[in-house]
Amino acid sequence: MIINCPSCHKSFEVEDSLIPETGRLLKCGSCDQTWFFNKNNQENINSIKKEKKHLKSIDKTYKPLEKPLSEISDNIGTEIIRYQAKSSFTFSKLLSYILVFIISLIAFILILDTLKNPLYSLFPNLEFLLFNLYETLKDIELFVKDLI
Repeated sequence: MIINCPSCHKSFEVEDSLIPETGRLLKCGSCDQTWFFNKNNQENINSIKKEKKHLKSIDKTYKPLEKPLSEISDNIGTEIIRYQAKSSFTFSKLLSYILVFIISLIAFILILDTLKNPLYSLFPNLEFLLFNLYETLKDIELFVKDLI
């Protein structure tokens, strides 16, 4: 399905399955304009049919430019952009989350270690908890060393 942005008039090819029968909010990748697109809207359907007829009539063979680029520049930005849904889960995304978690944990431990004396008066059991945390981290370090 071909959808035109109402603001910049750029055309996008979107799979029919991505838009439900009740319609959905769309955002132009070019001008960031958001609008509600409804499949059942007759005006949208007519513009889609006209666009499909126009695309079928385009000759796919190479032709040299008949006009200078300055005259063609009015049509720049009206090319069709094909949108394909991508998988939201990737291995690199998982690794980035793990890395952020590890850095956050280290920062938290550093803050607790830096402020441990003032925090001992507020939380009497904190010394015992920090000792157990350090011992757990040492155990994890030894486990990783044994694996390598």
